[in-house]
Amino acid sequence: MTKEEVEAIAHLARLHLEPDELERMRGELAAILEHFGALAAADTEGVAPMTHAVPMDLRLRPDVVAPSLSAQDAVGGAPAKDGELFVVPVVIA
Repeated sequence: MTKEEVEAIAHLARLHLEPDELERMRGELAAILEHFGALAAADTEGVAPMTHAVPMDLRLRPDVVAPSLSAQDAVGGAPAKDGELFVVPVVIA
């Protein structure tokens, strides 16, 4: 992996890397790509695709309509509230 490739990846990721960081990332990214190369070389012919390494059956509850919490109960444990509303810090000023 070249320094220019690392710079291009850093640019795409909106990262500023110092020269010493560029060299360290070059080595780390090269090692990651080498590892993926080893994975790509593995023979997976006849292996069924799976979404999880361990077989899992999800236990689902019945989808039954039930009463919702009242607004008063919902804000009951809130650290700050104004009547039936949550009070939260300002995010955008």
